[in-house]
Amino acid sequence: MPNAISTLVSALLSLGAAALALNELRGVILAGPVLYGIYQSGNSLIAVWLGFCTLGGIAISVAATTIAARKLRSIALA
Repeated sequence: MPNAISTLVSALLSLGAAALALNELRGVILAGPVLYGIYQSGNSLIAVWLGFCTLGGIAISVAATTIAARKLRSIALA
């Protein structure tokens, strides 16, 4: 039975790694319109600030999932 649980956890962690890669791709896709909007606005200070906040939010969402995946992996392998 422990082998079955280990295999299941391994499969779930692999699936999580794939989801993390897709999350990175989502971040790149979401950053494009933000950067284009800053370019179109002529780099006004408010556009740069809004772009910084938006891209920071994307970065935090990616970092949070990375940290959570690492913690789950260490718990599962312990």
